[in-house]
Amino acid sequence: MKSYDLFKKYIWLVNTIYCTGGISLQDLNHRWEKTDMSGGQPLSRTTFNRHKDAIEDMFGIIIDCDLDDGYKYYVANPDVLRQHTVQNWMLTTLSVSNLVSESMSLQHRIVLENVPSGGQLLRPIIQAMKDSCLISVTYCRYGAESNKTFTVAPYCVKLFHQRWYVLAKFKKGGLAILSLDRIESLSITSESFVVDADFDAETFFSECFGVVVGDGSKPIRIVLRAYGHEPNYMRDLPIHPSQRELRSEDDHTDFELTLRPTSDFKAHLLSRGEWIQVLEPQSLADEIVEWHQKAIKRYKK
Repeated sequence: MKSYDLFKKYIWLVNTIYCTGGISLQDLNHRWEKTDMSGGQPLSRTTFNRHKDAIEDMFGIIIDCDLDDGYKYYVANPDVLRQHTVQNWMLTTLSVSNLVSESMSLQHRIVLENVPSGGQLLRPIIQAMKDSCLISVTYCRYGAESNKTFTVAPYCVKLFHQRWYVLAKFKKGGLAILSLDRIESLSITSESFVVDADFDAETFFSECFGVVVGDGSKPIRIVLRAYGHEPNYMRDLPIHPSQRELRSEDDHTDFELTLRPTSDFKAHLLSRGEWIQVLEPQSLADEIVEWHQKAIKRYKK
């Protein structure tokens, strides 16, 4: 069987079991036989167990059976399917990819976003991470007069706003965020490195809005007031994991966040225009007002 067909079956199984919260093999088969993948044939217990083991090996998703609840199968580690995990991203991406590939007759009615080049560098970077090898990078920074070549340790990669980034550590210490689409050339060296024992990628970025981390700002409590339909957008797509709703009135809703007020976060606030107002702290509110005023001056010119 083709790998593509197996992926489709794995994705269907995970989504079905996870969304039901628990399902017996009999009920799973009823749903399975209604799909085009089944060919009208039931899913045998042997085949199901084989798929279940493959799903655990491939995605780290454990499907277990609750003997005390009618022998229902469920996802035993649902935390791996939360929004920002690799497993969730893989499943979502593969699910969408499968859906689009099955709908090629509608390709002129499916509009996608362009992703800048740089994704092809993921393979050597991740390989270097696996092998704990330093990489030699020639980098073209925005505004720089010339390219620079340096050797760094690839600590982790992150996808943010359609761009891939690598968190790189220099030999003399110090970290830098490199955008993959600004890398002119990259090669894996034979020199090895050891990741700091206390390093955790999710923790490293936990206080940040995006990928700006080295501006010296500290995490602070921020209160935002959202108007119009903005509260609904913020509920569906939280700005930051720390976001929580404080109070809601007829014309606005207040939200609290705790994060670093980095430049990319401020740019996001500016992009929301009149729909978001900074209530606290006053220093951040004043800065956003100043940025808006500078923009107005440009238009008046």
